[in-house]
Amino acid sequence: MTRSQPRRARGTVGHAYSALNLRLVLATFGLVTMAVLGALAFRAGVGWLGVLGVLFAVVAAVDLVIIQRRRIARRREEPGTRHSLFE
Repeated sequence: MTRSQPRRARGTVGHAYSALNLRLVLATFGLVTMAVLGALAFRAGVGWLGVLGVLFAVVAAVDLVIIQRRRIARRREEPGTRHSLFE
């Protein structure tokens, strides 16, 4: 079961917490950017760069799934609470 971070958790160097909404935006940007880069690289005939772009796009897609699962867990634990982008 995926758990969200505790309420009002600040995080430390050893146990950091992340802003899920900001991570969601950044992962989406990374997914789109790397998919476009990969497609353009394959079209230009630079296969290694295309493979690298697709690999990073897959990593961003996996990160999106993890972030969304944590956001759902947070919503389940704190119903009706709205979270800002930088929280």
